[in-house]
Amino acid sequence: MRLAVARAGLTDRVTLDSAGTGGWHVGELPDPRTRAAAARRGIDLDHRGRQFRRDDFGRFDLVLAMDAANQRALLALAPDAAARAKVRLFRSFDPAAPEGAEVPDPYYGDGDGFEEVLDICEAACAGLVAHLRAQLG
Repeated sequence: MRLAVARAGLTDRVTLDSAGTGGWHVGELPDPRTRAAAARRGIDLDHRGRQFRRDDFGRFDLVLAMDAANQRALLALAPDAAARAKVRLFRSFDPAAPEGAEVPDPYYGDGDGFEEVLDICEAACAGLVAHLRAQLG
């Protein structure tokens, strides 16, 4: 998403962050297979994991979940209706994705799953950038 935002010339207008709903990967780099697949596309994934916090709802206009389980966790953490309204499935920004589509977790599959997930994410990123352009003018 950072690369898509940069290519769209929106870096100075969009703040991005990544966080999980659980704390089991706090402080860790992304999975080495994810990093390798991203590197083959010229994307450097060097961020460290952190856990989403309730106060993040006040920091961001959108809170995106990769799957329904994480969406439910975020909705449960949301302090009010305004915060809940910020929670969306990431793939909802991909016009070619079916309603309710999730980003699959490739962790237990083979290496091709990481490439597929990157394809899915790039499509959602393109749709999200289009949404941001429309919102930001």
